[in-house]
Amino acid sequence: MEPANSFRLDGESKGGVLAYLERLEAQVKKSEVLRRAQIKESALRTKIRELRHRRDQLRAEVKLRQVRVKTSTNVEPDRTVEVSEQEVLKRQRENVIAILQAYRFTGLSGKLTSRGVCVCISTAFEGTLLDSYFVDLVIQKPLWIHHHSVPAFIPLERIAAQLLQTDIQRFLFTLSEYLNAYSGRKYQADRLQSDFAASLAGPLQRNALCNLLSFTYKEKAGAQSMLFCARLLYKDLTRTLPTDVTVTCQGMGALSTLQAEYRASHETLFYTKPIHQVFASFSQGEKLDSRVWS
Repeated sequence: MEPANSFRLDGESKGGVLAYLERLEAQVKKSEVLRRAQIKESALRTKIRELRHRRDQLRAEVKLRQVRVKTSTNVEPDRTVEVSEQEVLKRQRENVIAILQAYRFTGLSGKLTSRGVCVCISTAFEGTLLDSYFVDLVIQKPLWIHHHSVPAFIPLERIAAQLLQTDIQRFLFTLSEYLNAYSGRKYQADRLQSDFAASLAGPLQRNALCNLLSFTYKEKAGAQSMLFCARLLYKDLTRTLPTDVTVTCQGMGALSTLQAEYRASHETLFYTKPIHQVFASFSQGEKLDSRVWS
C-alpha cells in the first residue's frame, strides 16, 4: 500500500482534492485581506484629498495676506518679505504635521522640534514590528535634512533631491516604501538563518541591502536527498519578493524528472512567497507540483 501523501512521477497526488480546497481557502483569505487594504486605502485617499484642499486654501490665504501687506503703507518693504516668508514656513510646518497625522497607521509619526519636525518611520513585515528610522527636517527655504538614521545604502539623497522641495508627502511615503522593503528582506534572511539552519548546506550570502541572496539547501523526496542552489535578486528596492530567481540542482549528469519538477516548483515558490514561508512548507513535508504553481 502506498503512503497517503506519496508523490507520483506524473505529478499527481492522492491528496490533490484537499490541496485544492486549501488553495481555495487561501485565496478567500487573500481576497479578504485585499478588500480590507482597499478600504483603508480609500479612506486614506479621502483624507489626502481633504488635506490637499486645505493646503490650497492656506496657499490662497498666504497670497491674500501678501497682497494686503504689500499695499499697506504702515509696513516697510523688507518687513513685508519677512512676514510673508514666516507665514509660508508656518504653513509648511502645519502641512507636514497634517501629513504625519494622516499616515500615522502606516508607521509614520513625528514631533515638533526647534528647527522643524523630526519624522519617525517604523517598519514592519507580516505584522511584525521591525526597525525604526528618523529624519530630522528643518523647515526653512529650502527644506533640508539636519540629521537622519537612514542606512547609507538607501538612496535618501536621490529621493530628497527629487521630492523634498516639491512634494514632501511623496518624499515621506517613498522613503517609507524603501525602508519597509529593506526591513522585510532582511527579516526573511534572518528567519532563514535562525529557523532553518539545518536545511542549509553552507552559509547564506547576502549584501548590505539584502537585495541579492544566495544559498545552498537540502530537500528530500522520499528516500532521495537533493541539493539545490538558489540565487534571489531584488531589482526593485521597494519590493520584498524577488524579481529574478535561479534555482539549480547540484549533481552529476542530467536531472531526473523528479529533480526537474522540484527545481521548477521551488523557483515559482521563491517568486510568490517569503523565503521563510517557502522553507516552512519544505519542513512540513509538502509535496510540490510545478504545474500547480505555474
